[in-house]
Amino acid sequence: MTASDLAIEVQGLGVRFRRNRRGRRSIKDLFSDSTRRSKPGEFWALRDVSFDVRPGESIGVVGRNGQGKSTLLKLVAGVLLSDEGTVSVNGGVAPLIEITGGFVGDLTVRENVRLTSGLHGMSKAEVARRFDGIIDFAELEDFVDTPYKHLSNGMKVRLAFAVVSQLEEPILLVDEVLAVGDKAFREKCYRRIDELLADGRTLFFVSHSERDLRRFCTRGLYLDKHRLAMDAPIDEVLDRYNADYPTGV
Repeated sequence: MTASDLAIEVQGLGVRFRRNRRGRRSIKDLFSDSTRRSKPGEFWALRDVSFDVRPGESIGVVGRNGQGKSTLLKLVAGVLLSDEGTVSVNGGVAPLIEITGGFVGDLTVRENVRLTSGLHGMSKAEVARRFDGIIDFAELEDFVDTPYKHLSNGMKVRLAFAVVSQLEEPILLVDEVLAVGDKAFREKCYRRIDELLADGRTLFFVSHSERDLRRFCTRGLYLDKHRLAMDAPIDEVLDRYNADYPTGV
């Protein structure tokens, strides 16, 4: 299989962060740093990570807190840039990452749906066609003209999932979104992801929920000590992870 036939191709991926300042490196650092060595106050969130994902695969990313799972997802989404290696993504992504980001508090639900859908690449015609379905999924029929800032946290999560899950991109990136919301809404999310997988979408899924990982994923990537420790069927990966860390984190 050639690179162009892959959904995601990651080669020698590495990314650094600073402990003593917020965020990534400064603009000055980007121009002045000519080495790949860590400096005092820096650490590698990921190092020497390589794997391929074929179209239609369901990948679960496993590991303790702080091992780079969400960072890896953001690199695949294009939100972060790597310090080493490459990430190639063939096709658009529907990112369920930091799910309520991008919404504007003073705009109404209606206005936010139009804005965020457009930012994700939907045309005005597509937004109009999908608008009622988004509002129905989010269960916000009585709040369409309510400012977003007045919604409860649960309502905000429902709206964000409803928007992003309507995208027709071939790759779905999910980061712990199913851990939020009430039981009924989680079940609705499960059914929606089942529909997307049945439609042949590629799933790249970060979660601490063994139940969700076993339900949706066939293959697992286990990150440990900021490196890829194992790439195998999801049941084998979870067994290894549980053996390494019986108490979990």
